[in-house]
Amino acid sequence: MNNIFNVKRFSWLMKKTLLERPAQLFGFTGLQLTLVFILYYVAKIFAGYGRAQIMSFNYGLPISSCFLASMVFGYFSSNAMGSSFLTLPVSNFEKWLCGILIACVLYPAIFLIFYRIMDATFVSFYHSSLDVSSPFYKERYESVYILSFNGILAWKTYQTFFFFTGAMLVGSLYFNKIPFIKTAIGICILAIGIVGLNWLMAKLFFGNFNKAGAFNYVTIPIGKQEGIIELPEVVGKVFNNCLWFVIPGLLWILSFSRLREKEF
Repeated sequence: MNNIFNVKRFSWLMKKTLLERPAQLFGFTGLQLTLVFILYYVAKIFAGYGRAQIMSFNYGLPISSCFLASMVFGYFSSNAMGSSFLTLPVSNFEKWLCGILIACVLYPAIFLIFYRIMDATFVSFYHSSLDVSSPFYKERYESVYILSFNGILAWKTYQTFFFFTGAMLVGSLYFNKIPFIKTAIGICILAIGIVGLNWLMAKLFFGNFNKAGAFNYVTIPIGKQEGIIELPEVVGKVFNNCLWFVIPGLLWILSFSRLREKEF
């Protein structure tokens, strides 16, 4: 039998993981989907459909997934649970892959299916409520549409999701107690440090400036006008790919390395 990965052994682990903590995993998923529905409904009343879609999508995918990612390896809050998990007759890779699939594949898939049904239903109700005889019918109809899963907003959310879940997976293995809060604090400190370093570098190289993007661009005053200096296109793409894909990938690999260290 393969010591790294065996389909039958892995399927047993997945089944065990999902069924032994149904209140945490299935209950959590149901709660988060309910909160997404409430957020969408309330936000569309006070802020309109566009804002409702942005707020509910950004909460439902990256933020909710953070909670789940901090839970999937939450066996080390007590010595008994941690010892039981580490002595399971499966490989470290299978334990790691099980957590990755739950937090980064299964939940996002369930969320996206739920969101598409919810969003399409709300938009359909809105369209059907419009007065077809109104001179503004076409304008109002086209102003509200189903959120695209392949648009700029969606891809920025996916990028945030990859980074946050990777960080939470690592944090859940480094912090045995309240890993979500500790990791969230760490992310905030890192973000503040990056913003501060970005500002310092912009100040050092450009002196007077109006705004500095995250190692991406700087706007500088030119008389009464404003000019912008951007990274070269190739350099910008490399930087963005490293920031949103390479770093999250390294975090996921680091979570596997840390899980292996737990054995010793």
